[in-house]
Amino acid sequence: MGKRVVIRKAGGVNCIGAEPMGVPSPGQGELRIKVAYAGINFADLLMRMGFYNPRPPYPFTPGYEVSGVVDALGEGVTGWTVGQRVVAAMRNGGQASYVLTPVERVIPLPDGFSLKSAAATPVTYLTAHHMLHHLGHMTSDDSVLIHGGAGGVGTAALQLCKWAGVENVWATSSKPKHHILEHYGARAIDRHNEDFVEIIKNETNGNGVDHILDPIGGDHLRRSLSSLAEGGRLYTYGLSAAAPSAKRSLLKAMFALRKSPKFDPLRLMMRNRAVFGVHMGTWTDEKVMQEQLERIIEGIQSGHLEPIIDRVFPAEEVHLAHQHIHDAKNIGKVLLKFEDVGDASEA
Repeated sequence: MGKRVVIRKAGGVNCIGAEPMGVPSPGQGELRIKVAYAGINFADLLMRMGFYNPRPPYPFTPGYEVSGVVDALGEGVTGWTVGQRVVAAMRNGGQASYVLTPVERVIPLPDGFSLKSAAATPVTYLTAHHMLHHLGHMTSDDSVLIHGGAGGVGTAALQLCKWAGVENVWATSSKPKHHILEHYGARAIDRHNEDFVEIIKNETNGNGVDHILDPIGGDHLRRSLSSLAEGGRLYTYGLSAAAPSAKRSLLKAMFALRKSPKFDPLRLMMRNRAVFGVHMGTWTDEKVMQEQLERIIEGIQSGHLEPIIDRVFPAEEVHLAHQHIHDAKNIGKVLLKFEDVGDASEA
């Protein structure tokens, strides 16, 4: 008997909690993983509030990433052993003591690789790597603006920029978090008291930047678009403007959506700009996913990447974890703890 997180209906943090679960049996081509840690992402908060798709019908278990050990093999599965330490990128349902997943979405962990670090890796680093490298083909000569630079994806992106030798990096956050942005070599911008459009314009001689990562959406996305350089790429991968607090407000969400820019293909063409929408949960090319995750693990092993874990909550306190993220208290990743798998790397 284990436990799983369940979002019962759309609403505030009182609509999420942990419930008992049985142990499922793996099917053809599947592994069953006994989960040590599962990551929480802002997408989980938006799904709880009813503002994010695709999602299963309520009630459902969220979760895009887990670490743990292989607990059982489905029919036809070879090359894996029970007890093997792994990380998996889930399509959903990862926040549970036991999960079933196709082998294509599972990566074995090298010896000594922390399960905490592993659970903090798939969504944040895959999202950042996918935007900057797979889609953006970032080079050391490029310039980058990262909104929400102290969050999970933000800190991953900062590290990827440093690894790639990119020196012209700006990042936004609240002022108390500026130390983490500066630690990774970014020019910190106070998101509450400074105008990033004006700063980018002044500090690039009016040229703008080559890459902008924007998880905020709404009118903020329009302002990001205005800060792009010729040939620049804007990546939109969230809509936090629709959820400014833990309370569900359809009026605020609708206002944020109405303020979102309507992208005119002709105008983008004439200005030589590009806009990418990114959602790794719906990405279907497993080969690309695996290749990127393997490179990320290589980067962590080599010391170029270092997952920043803000806090680990017991699964039973998932509502407190959601509130912690809503309150913008986290620097880096928030995890949920599920089962003790007896892993020496966690000692």
